[in-house]
Parts: sequence; structure tokens; C-alpha cells
Amino acid sequence: MTRTIRIGTRGSKLALAQTGTIATLLERAGERVEIVKVTTPGDRSSAPIAEIGVGVFTSALREALVTKQVDVAVHSYKDLPTAPEDGIVLAAVPPRGDPRDALIARDGLTLGELPPGSTVGTGSPRRIAQLRALGLGLEVVPIRGNIDTRIGRVTSGELDAVVLARAGLARVDRLAEITETLDPIQMLPAPAQGALAVETRVDDVDIEHLLRSIVDDEVTRVAVTAERAMLAALEAGCSAPVGALAEVVEDLDEHGSVVERVSLRGVAATGFAEEPVHLLRASAVAEKSEAERLGRDLAAELLDLGARALPGPGRTPR
Repeated sequence: MTRTIRIGTRGSKLALAQTGTIATLLERAGERVEIVKVTTPGDRSSAPIAEIGVGVFTSALREALVTKQVDVAVHSYKDLPTAPEDGIVLAAVPPRGDPRDALIARDGLTLGELPPGSTVGTGSPRRIAQLRALGLGLEVVPIRGNIDTRIGRVTSGELDAVVLARAGLARVDRLAEITETLDPIQMLPAPAQGALAVETRVDDVDIEHLLRSIVDDEVTRVAVTAERAMLAALEAGCSAPVGALAEVVEDLDEHGSVVERVSLRGVAATGFAEEPVHLLRASAVAEKSEAERLGRDLAAELLDLGARALPGPGRTPR
């Protein structure tokens, strides 16, 4: 009898769209799937993410996985805590969406066109820090809610703009409303932004191998490994004011032959609640096989620059 693979997901429109891409890949491979909605503490709370805690959107999904209510869990990778979870394995990282942030502003305005004093909504300390560091005189307003709710606060006139992940907007077919895609030079995305993490139980070897063979993308896995290694080494949670972006790029080795390496840029803010915000930046390149070490090394450089003032576990409270 053919096994039905139960895929656990949050019930939001975005989460269901993300999970649908994994379900489609499995179905095309001849597998039977069932999508199981799991309510998480983050869905039940309207408090800022920094107050609720790391893993607020992932803990219930992981619990459902460990207790065998589901066979696979699909997460926004940037929401996952960096510490491993007993009994769970990262089976696949699908091809990444566009990792950049996007602005949706009134009257089709870009970030530079918003007048000083304009209200810009975001719930991310990383975005808050980088927006304030631009020195545009914007009033950054903390917000929560799904994509529709956030965009609605602009269309209603309550806010002048919001900043969202471009990949999420693409997954729910809202790209047409973007007024500017933000260059990473202006705003580095969250580590693993635009990527999904597909987990299963460590003892479910057949499903792990299936997911790795038809879902996993090596280039994406290498990039997000470097980004999240940097985040972990900074001991900063997924809601900390830290940005990172890694890319697999072509380079020349010592013999002049073309090789692929991983390039990583990182930014950390020593504060974000008040101005002036001080951003620390670093970048480096390494072999693809050394992606994790690259992330740790870049974190060490940021720590040397002063990132010890970062809020995070065991550090200054947010």
C-alpha cells in the first residue's frame, strides 16, 4: 500500500503556498501527500517577535514531527533557531527565492522619495536598524500580521510604506505591488531569507533520502549554511538586528581555472531602538566546502569590530 506523506505547515496563506511547492514536487515524483495545518504560538500572539522568542513559528511544527503527527515539516528557513533539534534532520533546502527585501509604499514611491517623517512599518529589528542607519528621517513603526494585513495598512493610509520579504510576496502573487526592491547594499536580508527548510525525523531515512534527491538544491544549501553559521556564532536569534547574504560565485584558482566559491556579506547593528544606529559590516570568500567555517570567521570579524554589544541570548536584553 502506498504511503501518504503528511506535510506539516502553518495555516497562513504564505505558509500554505510555500508548502504547496514541496507537495507538488513530491506528487510529481509519484508520492501521495496530505497537507496538515498546525497552529503555532506565533499565530496566536500579536506581540512583537523579539518578545515572544526564537522558534515561535517552528516549535509546534517540530513537536508535530517528533510525535509523528506529520512526516515532514516545512519552515521559512529564517524562522528556525540555529541550534539543532534532537530527533530531527534538515532533509532538504529547495532552490531559494529572491532573498532581497521589498518596499511597498503609497503613490508608487521609492525609499529615497519618501519625505522625512514618513511612517514605515516593519516588525524586524534588522530592518529597523538598517532603515534608521540610512539617515532618511523616516519614522519606523513596529508591526505584526500577515502580508495582506501589512499591505492593507498602506492602502488604508495608516502607514506610508511597509518593508517585506520579496520572496514571500512572490509566493502569494503580490509582486506587482512592490514599489522598490531594496539593494542589499542598502539593506542586507535576514540569514536564509527567501529559503525554505524541509525537515523530517532522523529515523525516517527513506523520506530523508527522497526529499534530498528531489527537493534539495546544493547552491542554496551552501549559501544559507554560511549565513546561518554567522548568525549562530554571533549567538544572535532570528529576530536579532543581523543581516547576511551569501552567493556561490565563479572565481579563479591558483592555476587560472574557473572554480565556484561562496561569498558572504554580513552586517550587525549594535543598536536599533534609537538613533544613531551603528552598523558593523564584513565580507569574505571561501571554498564551497568551507561554508560553515566562513560564517564563523565572518562572525569573529564582526565580534572584533564590536558586535559584542548585539542583543541576543546571554547578552543585553532587547
